[in-house]
Amino acid sequence: MSSTVTAAKPRRPLPPLMALTDVAADRLRGLYAKGQDGKLLRISVNTKGCSGLAYAMSWVDAAGPTDEVVSDKGVTVLVDRKASLFLIGTTMDYEVKALSSGFTFTNPNEKGRCGCGESFHV
Repeated sequence: MSSTVTAAKPRRPLPPLMALTDVAADRLRGLYAKGQDGKLLRISVNTKGCSGLAYAMSWVDAAGPTDEVVSDKGVTVLVDRKASLFLIGTTMDYEVKALSSGFTFTNPNEKGRCGCGESFHV
């Protein structure tokens, strides 16, 4: 009787939960240094809009027990654990346009967005 042992296939590494562009990191550094000194930005996903989900951001004093801590380019942001499955591999940017400016998200999990761009679905 012979037995063979099959080695487990190596798992491929998971993509980072979230990455920041240089512009987003610079903007967050500025916000942290000024009016939001001592606070952290928490990113979450809420049920909203015609496509079902929307990104939400809030300032908090400290990480909560369900927050994932993301550090990139020397900046720390928090991600609500309930949102992490929706955000795996997302890149956060900061855009300045002629009439508006703000943080944007490039999310590989999105399957579509509503017409106004306020919400998305996966």
